[in-house]
Amino acid sequence: MTSPTPQPTTPLDGAALLNEVEAFHRRFNIFPTEAAYVAVTLWDAHAHLIDVFDGTARIAFLSPEPGSGKSRALEIVETLTPRAATTVNASANALFRLVESPEGTPTLLFDEIDTVFGPKAGGDELVRGFLNSGYRRGGKSLRCVSDGNNQTAAWFSSFCAVAMAGLGSLPDTILTRSVIIRMRKRAPNETCEPYRRRQHEKQGNALRDRLADWARTVQDAVADAWPEMPDGVSDRPADVWEPLLAVADAAGGDWPERARAACVELVSAAQDNEEASLGIRLLTDLRDKVFCGADRVATAVILECLLGMDDAPWADLDDKPITSRALAKLLGQYVTPANKPIKPRGIRTANGTPKGYYADDLTDAWTRYCPPHSPESATSATSATSQVSRGASVAETLPGTRHITAVPDTTPALHASA
Repeated sequence: MTSPTPQPTTPLDGAALLNEVEAFHRRFNIFPTEAAYVAVTLWDAHAHLIDVFDGTARIAFLSPEPGSGKSRALEIVETLTPRAATTVNASANALFRLVESPEGTPTLLFDEIDTVFGPKAGGDELVRGFLNSGYRRGGKSLRCVSDGNNQTAAWFSSFCAVAMAGLGSLPDTILTRSVIIRMRKRAPNETCEPYRRRQHEKQGNALRDRLADWARTVQDAVADAWPEMPDGVSDRPADVWEPLLAVADAAGGDWPERARAACVELVSAAQDNEEASLGIRLLTDLRDKVFCGADRVATAVILECLLGMDDAPWADLDDKPITSRALAKLLGQYVTPANKPIKPRGIRTANGTPKGYYADDLTDAWTRYCPPHSPESATSATSATSQVSRGASVAETLPGTRHITAVPDTTPALHASA
């Protein structure tokens, strides 16, 4: 008897499946933007294709206050991702062994991450190293392995998909490797369905299994994909979003367009929320609110201008105002166009040679590190500079600072007497 001819299977509709995953999240999660729903859905799917990517995007659900839905977001992600492992606290050694387990690469869900990196935690450098190195395939750490009385060295992989939830923020090295979802408390008019694990976990797991089936059908295509990035997205943000855009392109429908719109929105939001390092903040304030086109400024005038900025940290660095020594230490991290550390130099005036800084020494650092220049007015912050440039005398404005006298209007330079 002739066996029946196998019937071709109907190709899985990736776009429709992602729509269902997004709808499942919408039942239980109130995310802050439409872009967040897109990103989380793509992140769920990318975890099923982790073995074909060179890198993986971390995703971080962060909020300033408890009760903002962060843990619930992780619960839903847990039902939709492969080999999900949820933890609140874990040692780096345990995490390395989890990734190396024979069951396969896990999806690590790290709740209450603020207990590891928050202001009261002190920071766990070993866990941070695990999270940072595991962002790229090939990330490994060297660990000792005990075999009876013998200790041998062995390499452990840290490459896996990681979702995190916590209060406040995270170390910059982790934030730059993450899609950041800034959660917030629900408004009175925002409602969602209560999540009941016994009832709804099975529904999420069913979607998870279908995602796994679909991932197998597109695995080869995704492995060879190099998704086109939106304009302005490059470097680390491009690395973060590459696997998510590859998933969107493989799914088709309106997902490629939605994914790129979400990418631009969330990358821009992350950059707007970034707290610049103290050094970059100093460079930017010097460029925009102190020098303002001048070719040199005396140290005493710089300090007066910085201390006059109400929205800046300079009056309270480690509980004391910024000093000339602290200024030199911060600027000394950066180099001049001649690749030498930025240092104060003498500024020749009719009354002496006080120390100060030259714009020519700072231009390379301004170009490399500062955000694009904004021509906004900063008259309140630069009143002292303006007075000095007009030939006015600024006396006894700083504790322990001697008399400051400007040169006449015939020179654009800003000077101070020792």
